[in-house]
Amino acid sequence: MTVDVVTAIARDALFMIIKTSAPVLMVSLIIGLVVSIFQTATSIQEQTLTFVPKVVCVFLGLMIFGHWMLNSIVDYMTELWSNFSIYIR
Repeated sequence: MTVDVVTAIARDALFMIIKTSAPVLMVSLIIGLVVSIFQTATSIQEQTLTFVPKVVCVFLGLMIFGHWMLNSIVDYMTELWSNFSIYIR
């Protein structure tokens, strides 16, 4: 196993992490921004106001995107394990 192969595996793994976590993080970011604008417009400075909507929306995001996220990770792991004989040379 060469340094190039290890680097490629690490790069692909990091890309997979970013790709699968992006939808849920974007949902959290958008909900946080909307609640922040609402707090600014209404002068409500409650710190816990952002917590419940974010948790609910992240849960809904996981329900919507979870199937795709799991399939992406399973496909990556299947590809990684199917090429295992190439990696141990």
